[in-house]
Amino acid sequence: MKLQIKNMNGTDSGEIDVREDVFQVPEKTALIHQVIVAYLANKRQGTAKTKTRSEVSGGGIKPRPQKHSGRSRAGSIRSPIWVGGGRAFGPTPRSYRQRTPKKMRRLAMLSVLSDKTREGNLILLDNLDIKDGKTKSVVAMLKALDVTKSSLIVTDGVNDGLVRGAHNISAVKILPVQLLNALDLVNKHWIIMTVGAVRKTEDMWGGVYKIQPNAVERNVPIKSIEVASEFDQLRAAVKEVIHE
Repeated sequence: MKLQIKNMNGTDSGEIDVREDVFQVPEKTALIHQVIVAYLANKRQGTAKTKTRSEVSGGGIKPRPQKHSGRSRAGSIRSPIWVGGGRAFGPTPRSYRQRTPKKMRRLAMLSVLSDKTREGNLILLDNLDIKDGKTKSVVAMLKALDVTKSSLIVTDGVNDGLVRGAHNISAVKILPVQLLNALDLVNKHWIIMTVGAVRKTEDMWGGVYKIQPNAVERNVPIKSIEVASEFDQLRAAVKEVIHE
């Protein structure tokens, strides 16, 4: 599979061969949803806490007599139906963490990356040398690439100039290729990767997706194919005898 390479000025700079088991993985919607839900759940602190009626101070005495007052029966001013009372079934500290196997996370990431490639939202650059570290240099590069929506820039290593230049652009996020994940890929419209980042992606995650053989070849046993061929030969011989 070949992908087009551009330079920072937006002009074509050649082509590159990429692995199909990284950039041509079928879209797995259910897997992507499960992994992203797990990412978002793992980011929750889980520290929300409210006091129950046993934890709110006061309320040790019955506020009024049981009978003959003409008002409702009450045993404590800290009842959940009273203002200032405890909270019934309120939140307590808990862990929202969901365990997701490593292979599932990687396969979901490759599925989203391949989907961006099929949609034409993946841009490959020969280099990302922003030496002056100025925001206007990054803005000029994005304008030359016709990137008008949110974008994720993936580098093959630390790029201080690019980080400084894109720090004030809210719609741009920069990640080293080692930290690439499905959540950031889904959240951004454009994915910009360097050629070095592509090669590192192939080295780290190539082979995670096993390309399945043709369904016909997979489901039909070899013996049945041989029997079918023999049957065809026999049928042809019978036709010749009938015509004679």
